Amino acid sequence: MSTVLIIVLIVVVVIAAAAAVVLLGPGRGRAGGGSLKRRFGPEYERVLARHDGDSGAAERELGERVKRYGDFRPRPLPQERHESYVALWAGVQEQFVDSPQKAVAEADRLLSAVAVERGYPDGESEQIEALSVHHGPVVDGFRRVRRAARGEGGTEEMREAVVEARALFEALVADPRAQTLHAKRSGV
Repeated sequence: MSTVLIIVLIVVVVIAAAAAVVLLGPGRGRAGGGSLKRRFGPEYERVLARHDGDSGAAERELGERVKRYGDFRPRPLPQERHESYVALWAGVQEQFVDSPQKAVAEADRLLSAVAVERGYPDGESEQIEALSVHHGPVVDGFRRVRRAARGEGGTEEMREAVVEARALFEALVADPRAQTLHAKRSGV
């Protein structure tokens, strides 16, 4: 082999190795690190804090959630159920002015009912874990509504909880035509 050919081969191997490090480096190609932070958003930080900053333990817990619920595909909502839920949520927001505690309790029940109808588990902790896999950045609103429904916090905390939970509600009742189209495309 000529010297030029050997140099070209070495350069190609070095470039390929560098590309592999960039593409498969830390947090990529596995359910850990940065990919879990991106997927779960604030939920990652909550789990990390619960594990006293032990990122390995937090990543194991979140990785287990992904294994359990990652392949789950929510059932689409029929158009009439979508419209009904949207009207009920509007009622929750209107009711808040006169009775914040009742509105928060209704928001809690409504979020849980929509989640169950979409196919998420029914148990409180299991439901939130499954929702966190698919709606990690907004699931804390549901958690806050649950706390407020138990009477934790004042009126401002209840208002913030309902406002924050609205993002999860909107994700759960997303346009039923898009859900049906997605279901047809994915064979669900």
